[in-house]
Amino acid sequence: MTRWLWPMFFRMMRCYRREGGFLKIQLQAQVDEAIMLVGDFDMNARFNIIYDRIKHALTGWMARHSIRLLRLSLGIVFFWFGVLKFFPGVSPAQTLAGTTISTLSLGLITPEAAVFILAVWECLIGLGLIMGYFLRATLFLLWLQMLGTFTPLFLFPEQCFTVVPIAPTLEGQYIIKNLVLVAASLVIGATVRGGRIIPHES
Repeated sequence: MTRWLWPMFFRMMRCYRREGGFLKIQLQAQVDEAIMLVGDFDMNARFNIIYDRIKHALTGWMARHSIRLLRLSLGIVFFWFGVLKFFPGVSPAQTLAGTTISTLSLGLITPEAAVFILAVWECLIGLGLIMGYFLRATLFLLWLQMLGTFTPLFLFPEQCFTVVPIAPTLEGQYIIKNLVLVAASLVIGATVRGGRIIPHES
């Protein structure tokens, strides 16, 4: 701040020596400019202080609550999709899911029974995540289910892609989006033994 004000002061002194009667006008102009600079400095400083406070408050809130919100949202998705599979024809993925499980079991499990088992499985995962109990077992069930979820991409590529492997069908998109669920579950798994997000204060 001083590197702006001192040159102004010296210019005002030179003006006083050289121009006499013009001093008042020139001095007033310099003073007005200095006041504007000081005012701008104060406004910028206040804005920066307010911005930093808001940023730190939001960062701290997200660090404290984001994992819990992630766990709850993931649990709601699993429970919701699991409940749909109890009602034939409601879930768009149940036919492909039932056929896949029946194929993997070499026909020992019928597609109808496979859909029922998957519905119970997903509801258990959802409830475990929502309540936050038995998270290790819940995440194990989730990861085991995710392994089976991606198998239709290889077993039934004609149902999962219009152009293999770059243009997925609706069923293919339904499967590929599970990559996000897997990544979210890994973040939750990192907190099972006390891990947490710590906001960086700078």
